[in-house]
Amino acid sequence: MRRFLSLLGRPYLLRPSSYSTAATAPPIIRIENGTFYRKWPSVAAAKQDAVSNPAIFPGLTFSLDSHPTELQHWAILGPSNAGKTTFFEVLRGQHLSLPPTARAYPYLSSAEVQANDARYRIPARAIQYVGFDGERGGVGKSGTRGAYLSARYESRREETDFSVMDYLKGNTDLNPSEEQEGKEVNDQSLGEVIRDLRLGQLVDMPVGNLSNGQTRRARIARALLGKPMVLLLDEPFMGLDPPTMKSLSPMLYSLAQTSSPRLILALRPQDPLPDWITHLIHLGPSLRIGHQGTKESVFQAMKGVKSAERANVKAISKEKMPVSQLWRSRDGLPFTSPTAFPQEGEPLVEMQDVCVKYGDRTVLGGWKQQIDNESREGLWWTVRRGERWGVFGPNGSGKTTLLSLICSDHPQSYSLPIKVFGRGRLPRPGQPGISIFDVQARIGRSSPEIHAFFPRNLSLRQTVENAWADTFLAIPRLNYENDLAVDSFLRWFEAELNPAFVPSRTQAMGRPRNEKDLRSTDWADEILFGDAPFSAQRVALLLRAIVKKPDLVVLDEAFSGMDDHVRDKCMLFLTWGEARSFGVIDGRRARRNSIANNKLSSEKLFDGLSKDQALICVSHVKEEVPGVVRDWMSLPEAGIGKAARFGRFEGPLEGTENGWDDIWGF
Repeated sequence: MRRFLSLLGRPYLLRPSSYSTAATAPPIIRIENGTFYRKWPSVAAAKQDAVSNPAIFPGLTFSLDSHPTELQHWAILGPSNAGKTTFFEVLRGQHLSLPPTARAYPYLSSAEVQANDARYRIPARAIQYVGFDGERGGVGKSGTRGAYLSARYESRREETDFSVMDYLKGNTDLNPSEEQEGKEVNDQSLGEVIRDLRLGQLVDMPVGNLSNGQTRRARIARALLGKPMVLLLDEPFMGLDPPTMKSLSPMLYSLAQTSSPRLILALRPQDPLPDWITHLIHLGPSLRIGHQGTKESVFQAMKGVKSAERANVKAISKEKMPVSQLWRSRDGLPFTSPTAFPQEGEPLVEMQDVCVKYGDRTVLGGWKQQIDNESREGLWWTVRRGERWGVFGPNGSGKTTLLSLICSDHPQSYSLPIKVFGRGRLPRPGQPGISIFDVQARIGRSSPEIHAFFPRNLSLRQTVENAWADTFLAIPRLNYENDLAVDSFLRWFEAELNPAFVPSRTQAMGRPRNEKDLRSTDWADEILFGDAPFSAQRVALLLRAIVKKPDLVVLDEAFSGMDDHVRDKCMLFLTWGEARSFGVIDGRRARRNSIANNKLSSEKLFDGLSKDQALICVSHVKEEVPGVVRDWMSLPEAGIGKAARFGRFEGPLEGTENGWDDIWGF
């Protein structure tokens, strides 16, 4: 029997191989000059099919050896709508292949696989997919995150509140089939995976209570226990805090080195490219392969682009950047700019002695904090009008719990000493309580939780209009000014929301220059939220959060999943509104040091966050922190007793030396 070492040196059992060399072993996946379609192409309606049923990766050639003499570690690179997930679907046998013989799985049809485990003859079982793109249901499609936002925080355990151990064992069906009942996870393998992925303290926790980073580890563990031959990880670094990201990449490398399973990663432009990746597929526009081969050959083929952009690595050092790009942030703020609203505004959020516990487990506020030279228990925090806050901390530190207290999704917001807009949730002598509808009417929010629960059958226009509704499916209360604002937002971001967008010659990347260039927004009625690319969904939810100009804007990883240029445009819009935009030079988007002032004073409907609004931003990525953020709070890992740390930037974080290291305590 062949064996290989796990992450910590313990052996896993591999199936025996009757092949002695890679030359005699057939590949797991073999695609030779194949073109793929979502449905059978029609010759009679070729022009119509070119739009509704385009060719997918025409002429694709790809091979993944079963027993390579030299390991190949592949990564698929491209923006959110380039087709990374579609490429993985092709590898798993989905979509029509022309010619039909272009795609094959020779090793899965071999006698070796038949003798050891015939289930792996089915590509979908041998090749497992794990995606981290805001999929409904959190971990898998079992609906384990509950039916509504606050369900994850309730103490009552429903039948569907499965524990992490249940999830790892596959016991997440109320009526399991006989085939599922016959499947048992080997106890030794289960213990090793739990140890390797640091899930030991989480096994009894409901999966709906896991943080984003913990959810990723749980999903990878579940996939590994299925013992796939190939594991496809779609954007595994999205939403991870820096410490977790640093530990996840070496862990994936350890798995890749053992080739059980074989790993293929899909990465975004802003994701770090692991050093151990040896081969790349760079996706071009319109579901085409841009470049393919070894990492060095792909970089060489992209000579015209900066090295960091070629590698899709977020790292050009400032010493190597042009001086012209160093004086202001990506959203157009000078690095030396102080806060725009220095006066002390009215408190919008007041927390005193806040401590959230589930039984004996403290998830937020389990520390002593220095307040007016006195040591006080719990979290003490005030957010005022005009302030721009950044909230940081490792996965599981309580950031989402903190925001749920502010937005009144958490049941303990009734009992804890919290005031929102000057009032508590429960009435007090001489002061009525504030209802959840009053709270949410004055807060605009975008978060992974909102994304997971948002109805997929609403159009993009209905998505933005939903800002004026009490619930996701309620009818919004709109007036003429609201309709104008929605049209203005949709028109400004048509390039990011409408796949069929074709810019006019006089149109910049933002609002048209004059009324003659005003374009119809009827397209927003035709595109459903669920059919839009992931990046477009995030843009639509961001617009929903800010369109009604709420008193408090809460952006929880709102820019995560957006392409770089889309994120920069959203940040510019958040800061300046329609007053500034990225211009177009020779048909291409200008760099951020060419931000243009728009002469639209008579038409302008949105001019960025105002002095009467407050902002709370949560992010794990430095580039996704808006330049307007000045105050910050870093939450400690839950249960270690350390207090939250507070600080302040004199300018945008992007231009603050060691600012990111100070936040994380590096």
